Amino acid sequence: MTETRDPVEAQVLPTPTGPLTLLAHEGVVVAAGFTADPHQMFVRLSPTLRALGLETVDDLGQPARAVRDYLDGDLKALDTVEVAQPGTPTRQRLLEALRQVPPGVTVSYAELAERAGLPRTAARAAGGACAQNLIAPFVPCHRVLPSTGGFGGYYYGVPVKQWLLTHEGAVQS
Repeated sequence: MTETRDPVEAQVLPTPTGPLTLLAHEGVVVAAGFTADPHQMFVRLSPTLRALGLETVDDLGQPARAVRDYLDGDLKALDTVEVAQPGTPTRQRLLEALRQVPPGVTVSYAELAERAGLPRTAARAAGGACAQNLIAPFVPCHRVLPSTGGFGGYYYGVPVKQWLLTHEGAVQS
């Protein structure tokens, strides 16, 4: 029996805050971000996934439907999509805790650490997990705000973070 080596598939979807690129392998989202260039996301993947190549497709199916449903107001639609990204066991705990933060809710980095079963002093580790998150907005690092106020940073720019939080009802426009 031969091993299949399906490529990573990409689809670019329009959103009110700019194009959103999704990358999936065998139906699991492995990267997503607010860019029109799938290659920008692809180069951030593990060498194992990059070795499979990249193919742009017209429709990724369920992940693309979930994005459209989210944009149409079903704010929990992204939660139904299977995702996978690399990371240490601690980072995986933080990313899983991040996925449990519901739409319309924001947490601080210290609160995220606590939700992952870590001490509040692990806020820096929580920040690192957010900074290395490959699957925005499915893993909603936009829902983490600094305890000092404001929006903090966001890989795709603060205006995108603010739009997402406004869309989810976490902040007023």
